[in-house]
This record gives sequence, structure tokens and C-alpha cells, in this order.
Amino acid sequence: MTTTLPLLVTMGDPVGIGPEIVMAAAAAGELRDAVVVGDPAVLRRANGLRPCGQPVAVLEAPVDIAPPGALRVWQPSGLPTGLSALPWGQVSAVAGAAAARCIEAAVAVLQAGQGRAIVTAPLHKEALSAAGVPYPGHTEMLQALATPPDQPPVPVRMMLANPELRVVLATIHVALREAIAALDFDTVLETVRIANAAAKRWGMASPRIAVAGLNPHAGEGGLFGDEEIRFIGPAVQAARREGIDASGPHPPDTVFMRARRGAFDLVVAMTHDHGLIPVKYLGVEEGVNVTLGLPFVRTSPDHGTAFDIAGQGKADPSSLMAALRMARTLAG
Repeated sequence: MTTTLPLLVTMGDPVGIGPEIVMAAAAAGELRDAVVVGDPAVLRRANGLRPCGQPVAVLEAPVDIAPPGALRVWQPSGLPTGLSALPWGQVSAVAGAAAARCIEAAVAVLQAGQGRAIVTAPLHKEALSAAGVPYPGHTEMLQALATPPDQPPVPVRMMLANPELRVVLATIHVALREAIAALDFDTVLETVRIANAAAKRWGMASPRIAVAGLNPHAGEGGLFGDEEIRFIGPAVQAARREGIDASGPHPPDTVFMRARRGAFDLVVAMTHDHGLIPVKYLGVEEGVNVTLGLPFVRTSPDHGTAFDIAGQGKADPSSLMAALRMARTLAG
């Protein structure tokens, strides 16, 4: 048995850049305390693109020891066969099923007390759908896996963070019309509460949370939309009455600039692209996706499977390595 519980790193979609960046992170020494959850043959194929300089040790259980210097890999039961023969960069139901199975297995390991955090390499939403997985992405799938049977879903939120910005989203992977329709007082207040609780767990005594509006100029007093008046502003005031240092609604075209300059610790954004464009514009190299509200730590790179460059040996592992470092920080 290992003396320290491992980070669990899922391989992601086996025909995307996930296996390659996992091997590149191993070559950089970033997987020394980790176990990769995936198909050893897929990882060996990726090792041909970016040799990690380590032998692959296949474990029977995630907490098993391995020879010094070996990359520890655990293959969960139920993984489809033939994954290493699939063509790079093509949507595949088999690949989607494999990515989902690795996530399910990693969560089960954490819930059994045999790991300390999950770091997920990218999966492909279309491949998940082709495999019949009823979730559009990691966040929704992890939410379902973390929810006890016959209980309401665990409230979770997606945060993207880099050294300059931390942005928490009130809505995520739905059409923009659906996202706007889903917004209400309870959703905004719950998002602020989740962001505040997470930041406090990271050591911020009183995190300064800026809540972005939905409409241009935060509605300009109702001239450009009334969501700010009807429920965003009231949710901010309710949060303040609970002792949370929240402010807003702020105009979304300037609030991220102000946060980057140090005025706020976190920004709550109403929709996916409102919040993620400014973070990703600063560069995906150090960006990390963190799922807030789960009973365990989960981080991931802030980019996708990059099918256009999969199998070419040129994917940048920086965001995955940042996700690994973030997981260690948050999990302790």
C-alpha cells in the first residue's frame, strides 16, 4: 500500500489529446503521486508520441505499489476493448464509453476512500452522446455520481481559474436561450453561496465576490433588460445579509478587468461564454477547471480533446499540469 493516497487521473477520450498530455505530464514528473485510470495500451500508444521515460506499471488496485520510477496505471473493469486501435481524432461511441467508464471508476475509488482527488483529462461531448451517456460533460456526470440514491442532485458549479482570474458560472452546458430561462433568484444566490464556501475552504477569510449582470451595462436600470432588477440584484443583497462579501450586479464588459486588477477575488458569471471567454483569452496554458460543491476535489484542464492535433505529438500539457498542482493544493 502507498503511504499517501493517490491523485486519480482519468485518461479522457482515448483518441483525443488526453493520453498524450498525461504522458507528457508524467515525463515532467507531475504524476509522481498519481495513478492514471485508463487503458494501458492507449497510454503506451501515447507514449510513442511523447515518451515519458517511465515504464508503465499496471496495478490490480489503485492503491497498490509499483516499481520506483514507474507510471502507475489502473485499468477499471468494464473498459471497452480495442481502444488503442481506434483512429486518432475521430468521434467514436466506443471512445466515449471508455472515457465515461474511467470517470465512474475514479469516483468509486474516491468514495471508497482510496484516492484524494480526481484530475480529468478532456473528453468529447459528442462521443459521450454517441455512447448513450446521458450527461453533456464532466460537471453534470460528476454531479450525478456524487448524489446519493433517491436524493436531489448535489448542487455544483463550474469554476475556471488561472493566476489572474477565478470565474464561477451560474449556468453551463445548455443552449443560451435555455441558460437565460434557467436563471432566477435561487440559482444566482446558490452560486454565490457555493463560490463563497469553496473560497473559504481554500483559506480566504472573506472572499470578495463580484456578481456580473446578464445584460449590456448590467441592464442600465432596466433599459436593456430587467433580470438584474428582478433577481440578480436581490440575490446579491440576500447574500450580503448572510454575511457574504458579494457585490453587483456589475456590467459584464468591465467586471473581469477589475477582478484581474485585484478588485475582487472571484467573479460569478451568468452564462458559460460570458464567464469563460475572458479566462480563456488570457491563455489556456495555466487555466484549470474546478467543480465546486462536490464532496471531493475535481480539477481538469480548461481545454478540450483537440481532435485536430490528436496523435501528432504536439499537444501542450501545461493546463493539465496546472490542474494537477491545483488538485494537490485543494486536497491537501
